[in-house]
Amino acid sequence: MVEQLELDNRAALHAALAEPTRLRIVDLLQLGDASPAAMQHHLGISSNLLAHHLGQLAEVGIIARHRSEGDRRRTYIRLVPGTLELLAGQPALRATSVLFVCTGNSARSQLAAALWHDISDVPALSAGTHPSKAVAPGAIAVAARHGLSLADARPRLLGDVATGTELVVTVCDSAFEELGDDARLHWSIGDPVAVGSRRAFDEAFEQISSRVNQLAPHVVHEGIST
Repeated sequence: MVEQLELDNRAALHAALAEPTRLRIVDLLQLGDASPAAMQHHLGISSNLLAHHLGQLAEVGIIARHRSEGDRRRTYIRLVPGTLELLAGQPALRATSVLFVCTGNSARSQLAAALWHDISDVPALSAGTHPSKAVAPGAIAVAARHGLSLADARPRLLGDVATGTELVVTVCDSAFEELGDDARLHWSIGDPVAVGSRRAFDEAFEQISSRVNQLAPHVVHEGIST
């Protein structure tokens, strides 16, 4: 019975993806989250047709909706972790470095950069659109629990860090909405600082770690020609 249920679930996933537009939606969401408006613009389809395809993907658990912490009128669509293996054949993303950005540069972006350093040879930095005075104690603690150190990390202003050659990844809805087209990829991750609990920092760390592990194999270091 369990084996049959697993087969049925797998068949439902394959059936949902047996349509070109839905495959394109999954491709768009593999490395970052997107709003319905951005997806509609990218795909060139009507809002009703997009809603239909998103409904089909949501019904089988491929995608989930997440309301923005910045502009509460916005919703972001994300792939549900573990539902799909990262599809093969994605083009490499070339960049001199990866720049993780959130509003305060006190938690999410700092954790993302630390995790990135641990698994990739491509340089990584972090910055904030409105940097805090210090890294959040909860971020330092969760990093330490996973063998990473943020002891020397300091929040920095995005304008003091960015050169225009980085792969910019926003890990904060407010930062993404502020940067607009300047952000290449977006990860809609809740702010653990606002909640303040150990659990909130642990959950944020797990989400960021999963996203970093997904993205890292697709980023190729591109040196600057002199």
